Amino acid sequence: MEVLKIATAGSVDDGKSTLIGRLLYDTKSLTDDKLEAIERSSKQKGYDYLDFSLATDGLVAEREQGITIDVAHIYFSTATRSYIIADTPGHVEYTRNMVTGASTSQAAIILIDARHGVIEQTYRHFFINNLLRIKDVIVTINKMDLVDFSEERYNEIKADFQKLVEKSDYEDQHITFIPVSALKGDNVVKKSESMSWYKGETLLSHLEKLDTDDIYNNGKMRFPVQFVIRPKTEEFHDYRGYAGKVYGGDIRVGDEVVVLPSHVKTKIKEIYFNDIKYESASRRSSISVILENDVNVSRGDMIVKASELPKVEKQFTATISWMDSKDLVAGSKYVLQHGVHKVLAKVSAIHHKIETDFSGQKNNVSNLQMNDIASVSFQLNKPIFFDSFKENRSNGAFILIDPQTNNTAGAGFIE
Repeated sequence: MEVLKIATAGSVDDGKSTLIGRLLYDTKSLTDDKLEAIERSSKQKGYDYLDFSLATDGLVAEREQGITIDVAHIYFSTATRSYIIADTPGHVEYTRNMVTGASTSQAAIILIDARHGVIEQTYRHFFINNLLRIKDVIVTINKMDLVDFSEERYNEIKADFQKLVEKSDYEDQHITFIPVSALKGDNVVKKSESMSWYKGETLLSHLEKLDTDDIYNNGKMRFPVQFVIRPKTEEFHDYRGYAGKVYGGDIRVGDEVVVLPSHVKTKIKEIYFNDIKYESASRRSSISVILENDVNVSRGDMIVKASELPKVEKQFTATISWMDSKDLVAGSKYVLQHGVHKVLAKVSAIHHKIETDFSGQKNNVSNLQMNDIASVSFQLNKPIFFDSFKENRSNGAFILIDPQTNNTAGAGFIE
């Protein structure tokens, strides 16, 4: 069954948790005990409706404050596909959490309160989607019941958001606007009788039709080696296989490939999934391969097609989302993890801080604080093999690890 990964973002009280809860309820994805707990809690609070936000705000602190703090992953299915929703916080102080939740998503839902329209946090939410190259964005204008289901108000918000789209890298066909009332269920799973002027699809109908092509599908095959298989049996004494996951394009027996970083050329001799032999493997396949020549290959190496070489360098510039409480400054040293490959990295320069409201950049920056986003250059102790994030999301992203605390200090997207 196909899987669609969705990131969500919304400001406080935009109704994001209620929207997700409504999706779960209307698709009959809530367990009986969860539904009973929601009914019981709603009655205790004196509500004459079900408080669906309780379906997602799992942390005690979240329930007490009525906000989303950490990234939670919610799973549900329909008859045609499965969904993974990354429920991310919308506050500026949790920008790093938003980046984490959206980093592997194929689509995003941005919630806007119909009463307030496009606000500062909407800019930030859309900016992060643009930065992470989320393929499809659904702008869900919620609480339409509180503006009398006004078509005029819907069109005003749509026009305001369109100004942001013009500043981004998105094309119009990847931006969809849907007016909803999550509390009442209008246009979430069922068509709204109160908004007959809206001729588009419901939120779920639109999600059901989205292209689920993998986010790493860009035509260039990348096969990072995760494990070297050397069975210690007499029967497979000379067996040497290389296990990993195919990103980008496909791989086929007979393909001429290059092993990085050694740059040794060889060919694919055999492809296996478990003990079954295949002639080819498509993107997202977890396989093992055997090469024609006895080449020295280790965990962290990468096998690529000879005609599709990535860059192999010891320095590059990347957009950084800073996640650590300790400031990033020029000269700082970190462990850079790129796939399964780890190298030492030194911050050679902080070029500028990027404003998340699409207003431009701030120059002459000496340090980055938690949740800042900036353009930063690095010098590595040995080369890595990479693509720009724009060309290949899997091979153009990395994380920075503080060698003293072993904390993830930042996420990077190679320019």
